[in-house]
Amino acid sequence: MTGKLIVLEGVEGAGKTTQLKQLHQWLEDLPQVQHLRHLGEMADIVITREPGGTNLGQALRTLLLDGSASHQVNDRAELLMYAADRAQHVDEVMRPVLARGGWVLCDRFVDSTVAYQGYGRGLDLSLIERLNRIATNGLTSDLTLWLRLDAEVGLDRSQKRGPLDRMETADAQFHQRVQQGFEALADAHPRRIAVVDAAQPVDQVAQQIQALVLDRLTLWYGHRL
Repeated sequence: MTGKLIVLEGVEGAGKTTQLKQLHQWLEDLPQVQHLRHLGEMADIVITREPGGTNLGQALRTLLLDGSASHQVNDRAELLMYAADRAQHVDEVMRPVLARGGWVLCDRFVDSTVAYQGYGRGLDLSLIERLNRIATNGLTSDLTLWLRLDAEVGLDRSQKRGPLDRMETADAQFHQRVQQGFEALADAHPRRIAVVDAAQPVDQVAQQIQALVLDRLTLWYGHRL
């Protein structure tokens, strides 16, 4: 029995954290999920994030995102730190949950590295692809929900939310390139990446996500529901 990995992606301020929590609660209450658990076909549902899903990852997250830090992180070091976080995260958290039939709901995964370090920083995309394969040891998402939102709108949301982290303080051109990266990924991987209109009110975004996940739930477990 193997579980499922669902990833939420998007620019800063897209609402991933909020939607991840709502998705988790909705799944826990869903009759189909309760039925699958009764049959022994599905285990726990775990929320996690990148960077920061492990103790090592939390230390790396502080180094990567602390907006008040005095240290400088160059682009290649940034890429390698995200890869180290991911390698630890996949082995320590994701694979054990998936192996026992659980679901992993993850805030960011490999697509963020392509969008931020590839398109945003301008690092070599083929290098990033190889590094992602090493870090994940071949693990890919079963479904990636891309919360599509204009980068400027997302940054405005982030600024209203409170102090900005290191990534959020990058210039507008960087965030526009990141947005272009996500758009390119969605075009290249339409079966894996589902597009969600994140400009809508929170409840409407949640409804879009629930409809997409319910479709996949039926596809994955239909004969047992």
